[in-house]
Amino acid sequence: MISVDGTTPDVSPAVALLNREQAILEFNRRVLAQAQRLDVPLLERLRYVCIVSSNLDEFFEVRFADMLDAARDPQAQVDNRDVERVARAAHSLIDEQYSIFNEQLTPLLAAQDIVVLNHADRNEVQRAWVAKFFEREVRPLLIPVGLDPAHPFPQVANKSLHFIARLSGKDAFGRDNRIAIVKVPRVLPRVIRLPGNISAGQQAFVLLTSVIRAHLEELFSGRKVEAFSQFRVTRDSDLEVDEEEIANLRNALRSGLTTRHFGRAVRLEVVNTCPTELSEFLLEQFDLPVAALYRVNGPVNLVRLNELIDQTDAPSLRFEPHEPVWPQATLPRQKSIFERIRKGDVLLHHPFESFDPVVEFLREAVEDPDVLAIKQTIYRTGNKSVLGDLLIEAARRGKEVMAVVELKARFDEEANINWAERLEAVGAQVVYGVVGFKTHAKLLLVTRREGTKFRRYAHLSTGNYNPRTARFYTDLGYLTADPELTGDADSVFRQLASLGKIKTPKRLLLAPFNMHSRMMEHLAQVEAAARAGKPARLVIKINALTDAELIGGILRAGQAGAAVDLIVRGACMLPPGLPGVSDNIVVRSVVGRFLEHTRVCYFSWGAGEDEVALYLSSADWMSRNMFRRIEIAWPVTDPKLRQRIIDEALVPYLHDRQDAWQLGPDGRSTRISTEGPNAQQALMLRYKAHRD
Repeated sequence: MISVDGTTPDVSPAVALLNREQAILEFNRRVLAQAQRLDVPLLERLRYVCIVSSNLDEFFEVRFADMLDAARDPQAQVDNRDVERVARAAHSLIDEQYSIFNEQLTPLLAAQDIVVLNHADRNEVQRAWVAKFFEREVRPLLIPVGLDPAHPFPQVANKSLHFIARLSGKDAFGRDNRIAIVKVPRVLPRVIRLPGNISAGQQAFVLLTSVIRAHLEELFSGRKVEAFSQFRVTRDSDLEVDEEEIANLRNALRSGLTTRHFGRAVRLEVVNTCPTELSEFLLEQFDLPVAALYRVNGPVNLVRLNELIDQTDAPSLRFEPHEPVWPQATLPRQKSIFERIRKGDVLLHHPFESFDPVVEFLREAVEDPDVLAIKQTIYRTGNKSVLGDLLIEAARRGKEVMAVVELKARFDEEANINWAERLEAVGAQVVYGVVGFKTHAKLLLVTRREGTKFRRYAHLSTGNYNPRTARFYTDLGYLTADPELTGDADSVFRQLASLGKIKTPKRLLLAPFNMHSRMMEHLAQVEAAARAGKPARLVIKINALTDAELIGGILRAGQAGAAVDLIVRGACMLPPGLPGVSDNIVVRSVVGRFLEHTRVCYFSWGAGEDEVALYLSSADWMSRNMFRRIEIAWPVTDPKLRQRIIDEALVPYLHDRQDAWQLGPDGRSTRISTEGPNAQQALMLRYKAHRD
């Protein structure tokens, strides 16, 4: 156990852990492999390429930037060789990504008459259309800047697209300034579909970069463009504010959002035809080493190819539409949700079951005159949120509304600030959690007057209150009127508001107070049972495993003889399969149509009913989640619900062969098979049968 100052105990297993950053890149290699699967529809394969680009942007903005900072800190004891290894792995992954895009997906798309036309590929009619488009839509927004002492190198925002050009001759004033920069505004579409009447029966697209390249010289009247390249710089984007020294966190973060785009540069992307003199000039401007240069064979931002996917009319090249089902058997539409959950807890499995019951639970609370108070945590709800609108309506109706808004939810800070301001404007009580601790717990609590007493109802979840992502993230939600669970939830909200001490919760585990220690206790119980020759089993399904002490507990349980299965979607620092160390531990990752996000912890240290514990949680097994965040975990004790979780969230994933990868002791993953059971497909079929 630790104090809540965020310090981590100096406890580590007697084995070299895998590098976290390389583990993140290995996860993205698994995602990229989806783009090569013949059983995945073609446009979805392209989407996986885009997902990897988006993931890598965040990797450089946050993880790699932190690694570089640590390497500069003598006290951090980061080996520069680790930085170099991670950089080489990133280069290799990006090269592979562009190879798949150019050599596999582009020809396959062309075979389906979906083409991206470069200038050389366009016929005269198409070139004329592009020229008019450039004059009408693009040129008015471009401002070429010739560099000289009065025109210094411009501010280049994080991930913004630019061109660099080397010009011939002298400028209009007779000066020999050869370098110019052209900023490409974000408002311009990156993928433009050509009209059908000039597309020769194809779905033809042109990239904005190709449009600008074809007309770049027109921006520099009287001069020739001798050489040019697209470029994009990725910057450290972690928002840094000294929370102890500021009076208003919201105002400080809003101010910081404007400077985030101009943090320290960590990566420079150029096209592979960029002349060395131009790339060296850019590296110098951004104060970057040669290793930070990424030459790519294609557009420097593959994320924007999502626009092509969205504009393409080809239903057969997409996944079949999946419509989550309303859980009619457990939550009849015709009845009050409050009335139903008074009779017993309700489990929701997204995205196989709809997120709508959560929305309707809150809507019923808003419209019910007997509901007096609503409290909710807000971590990632998005810019538009029906739940946020309902909280605002509740406050307008005079209910007591408390929202714990996490302002430092990375890359959602602005959306959350806007929600906080809108809620405060209608009289809701808004708090921002605890200084130094992100509020990552997912809680919604309703207090209702029933006769002469108050009764509480709660929703707890492993995932975010975001109806959009609930359609493609796997998560478990839990509706309950259990007095102990709802009482614990109320205590958590009171603590987040008052910052006062609370009694130890009866059912909830709460980070940073007792979650880590309870998990360690259960690991020790499994270990002791195994050493005593009793049945011992451990199954953990999480998104990341990086906490050294928890890893040590898992290793000891496995070494004692417990059967250990870890289902870790992303970064895992535990090296499985080491003889005499971790050969009793299997680590697998499932990467499929939906993003695996569910956190389930199953411990068994004997044959008795009282020798089993199953928890759902908002927390991954990372030090930051256990010690620097407000997180919750709760036990599921109802035998039917517990068995359902085992049957749906654990067993199918332990037997998955199509989407599953097994981690080796060197940190590399191997796909288990291309045939056999598929957990996500099986669950979709199971719930489709419920609907039919």
